[in-house]
Amino acid sequence: MNDKVKQDDINKALWDACDTFRGTISADTYKDFILTMLFLKYISDVWQDHYDTYAKQHGDSPELIEALMNSERFVLPRDASYYAIYARRHEAKNGERIDQALHAIEEANGTKLKDAGKSVFQDISFNTDKLGEEKQKNGILRELIEHFDKPELNLKPSRVGTLDVIGNAYEYLIKKFASNGGQKAGEFYTPPEVSDLMSELLDPQPGDTICDPACGSASLLIKCGARVRTNHDSKSYALYGQEAIGSTWALAKMNMFLHGEDNHKIEWGDTIRNPKLLDKNGDLMLFDIVTANPPFSLDKWGHDDAAADRFGRFHRGIPPKTKGDYAFISHMIETLKPASRGTKGGRMGVVVPHGVLFRGSSEGKIRQRLIEENLLDAVIGLPEKLFYGTGIPAAILIFKKDKIDSNVLFIDASREYKSGKNQNELSPENIAKIIATYREGGSVEKYAYIASLKEIQDNDYNLNIPRYVDTFEEEEQIDLVAVREQRLALTAQLDALEVEMAGYLKELGYE
Repeated sequence: MNDKVKQDDINKALWDACDTFRGTISADTYKDFILTMLFLKYISDVWQDHYDTYAKQHGDSPELIEALMNSERFVLPRDASYYAIYARRHEAKNGERIDQALHAIEEANGTKLKDAGKSVFQDISFNTDKLGEEKQKNGILRELIEHFDKPELNLKPSRVGTLDVIGNAYEYLIKKFASNGGQKAGEFYTPPEVSDLMSELLDPQPGDTICDPACGSASLLIKCGARVRTNHDSKSYALYGQEAIGSTWALAKMNMFLHGEDNHKIEWGDTIRNPKLLDKNGDLMLFDIVTANPPFSLDKWGHDDAAADRFGRFHRGIPPKTKGDYAFISHMIETLKPASRGTKGGRMGVVVPHGVLFRGSSEGKIRQRLIEENLLDAVIGLPEKLFYGTGIPAAILIFKKDKIDSNVLFIDASREYKSGKNQNELSPENIAKIIATYREGGSVEKYAYIASLKEIQDNDYNLNIPRYVDTFEEEEQIDLVAVREQRLALTAQLDALEVEMAGYLKELGYE
């Protein structure tokens, strides 16, 4: 990357673009405009950069240039580019022109921006009354268009170098929107350090198929892919996901593209009610890695139809009507590849609220079955206030289809974090300690404990971490005789000072 280009400068310029909308509409609404405009500006800059290169090489053959541009990873109709929109920014109907450009881009790129008839930009319209009456709306959009013309937002590869710069900028924006998004933020965003931890725990390998059935903006999937590239210098993996919320599914598709992840399949739909990731026989696809940060204790998750589930995902029991945590866990377990001779079984990591560890009734029965089947490998307690939209602490459950013993590792990492103003964070050192402890698989005083199946059974299959990891700190004993002697000595010193002060006051004429 060009040394003159700084990620922070790009990030700041993007966040400043939000000033265009502040005071007019909520962040939850304008985030779609900002992220979509970033996408449009990026593909336009890439297209223009490549066109300029081909023009230098083949300036005397416009037909060849046109053919080369049509074979690009992404096709951009000339009238649909950011530059075409910028050139007409002072004219009326900016919103209508942007919407038409987005539609033309979708049509020119086949299935890249579509899924079963739904398009990425279907729920995003710049020509909306939310921006005010036509004159006001046109002015706001003109300001937005002009903001993306800033030198800092020149995103041409010849200037910024790598896709990571754009992917990082996109992730930065999503994080900023999440931190300001309150309760809704958890619908589309997993904090980056939690994604880092999950991807490292699951250790994706070349050739792995990786799935997130509640993928949000796909940051966790992207981290898993990046782990394969970084650790093994390989792009031999495939990413799969499903997302129920249409606008969030659109974020995931754009996020994948901006990170250069072409080998992916992200479906739109409700994973529990209507799983879309199916094989050619119509059965659930099976994966090497399944990982997710599903919505905590989701109400109305599809309880009434669970008993008749055609995939048989709830054979261990049907979760309670108002808490869908074990619905997602059950689905994820059923999509893991089985262990077979010469083939490792699938592995899984899922973020859950602590109630999943100890709640009784139907959840207790499902938990017992999972433990008796020797699927649970580890329980990792996380600090509070890590996740956007909730302050409660969470845990990571690791499941494996090919365990070599019946023990379960418990890690209590709840007290080790970097404190922030509104959110806590896991530092690189916190993450490294969890990873090292998990890989070594042994007990660590006041931090980790290897529990046998017998111990878990004796605890009635309750997985509450304090039952296994003793973090009790004895209070230091106080020597009352020594404390009394110190108090007497201090009293004597105070008396002496009072006498000395009285002498000074007397010399100065004060009684």
